[in-house]
Amino acid sequence: MPIMRKPLSRRAALRGAGATLALPLLEAMLSGAKAMDAAGDVRRLQVLYAPNGMMMENFTPQKAGADFEITPILKPLEPYREHLTVISNIAHGQAEALGDGSGDHGRSCGTYLTGVHVHKTQGSDLHAGISMDQVVARRLGEHTRIPSLELGLEPPSMVGSCDIGYSCAYTNTLSWANPTTPLPISINPREVFERLFGDGDSLSEKDRLERLRHQASILDYVMESSARLDRGLGAGDRQRMDEYLTSVRDFEKRIQRNEQNNAGAAALPAMARPSGIPDDFTEHAHLMMDLQILALQADLTRVGTFMIGREVSSRSYPEIGIPDAHHPLSHHGGDPDKVAKLTRINVLHMEQTAYFIRRLKETKDGHGSLLDTTMVMAGASLGDSNRHDHENLPVVTVSGMMPGNRHLVLADKTPMTNLMLSVMDSVGVRQDKFGDSTGRVTGFMA
Repeated sequence: MPIMRKPLSRRAALRGAGATLALPLLEAMLSGAKAMDAAGDVRRLQVLYAPNGMMMENFTPQKAGADFEITPILKPLEPYREHLTVISNIAHGQAEALGDGSGDHGRSCGTYLTGVHVHKTQGSDLHAGISMDQVVARRLGEHTRIPSLELGLEPPSMVGSCDIGYSCAYTNTLSWANPTTPLPISINPREVFERLFGDGDSLSEKDRLERLRHQASILDYVMESSARLDRGLGAGDRQRMDEYLTSVRDFEKRIQRNEQNNAGAAALPAMARPSGIPDDFTEHAHLMMDLQILALQADLTRVGTFMIGREVSSRSYPEIGIPDAHHPLSHHGGDPDKVAKLTRINVLHMEQTAYFIRRLKETKDGHGSLLDTTMVMAGASLGDSNRHDHENLPVVTVSGMMPGNRHLVLADKTPMTNLMLSVMDSVGVRQDKFGDSTGRVTGFMA
């Protein structure tokens, strides 16, 4: 007679001194999972954001419908064409001046996920609206330890205004918990790792220093718990756990290498080098995205935003031969050399989105992959950055939950908030209205 084992809880974790390590979805959990948590029923939302608009002539396909041509900026996403939807004629009318004068970057970023015309201020009297990701997090966050993750690659600017008359709070983040509370992004992988896998928000200062001193792994702290769990798992779950724990340890090693490299470069007196942050743009992006993947895999969160750069970013990219600052370059004035450089930056940013999609697709989750249950929306809050265009924004979605290989050409000036309603529908969060929405995007999920 077969022995009936008690199903493993989806909230099960490995625990040790000062550390908690959540588990990936295992076969042992499925029979006892609630309907919301059964394989294939979980829904996730991820938003990836690029700063300073895009070269729309090199982004937008000419052909509508299926089998559209892959443009230079979309080229990195070509391997995921079957899951890719490009959406044209999306507009953010609330990011227009509406009597407030200059400041398109501040308005566009503050409006991007809120659909609200933000209050123009350089002071503390901020006002936007709850962002779409946080509406979703309120619902999906009921099932996870962390409602949402807000990650990025550039430190926030805290001095004065970051656009003409607009507080830096509007350009530092996409996420707003409510109309007056912007959520800060995290850029340091060590701090985020400890938030995810420490016991609480982070390890104690003493534990953190002790671990760094001995280069200890979080796995060392949960070894006994892991061994007990392993004895009760089937062969498939043991392999899945081994792959997951290997990923966790690999991530730790990458952080430790970066900390050692940064320590060795500390002789530059005027250079603040936060622990664990690589100097190389792509390496930093991949490290943070892998961290986001671990959080999704362990079901620590289902909602995230990722700022590839903060709005008005003046970062340069010497690693791809572009020493020019991004924001000034985005005001290209039609100069062919500047257009070519800006397009290359746009491609580099899209390559990071493609990396994230690849990691979703190759990461097992139940009987499929993370991509099968995740809606990814990627783009920018401006179209043609030279014109500060709010009427034709670059937007793509990538997901295994809906048909791809599509270029949807919508009616001119379709509100971005209409798309947000449809995106929220796709992850099971129904709203009658959001921001300045006038309806939904017909055929989005068809």
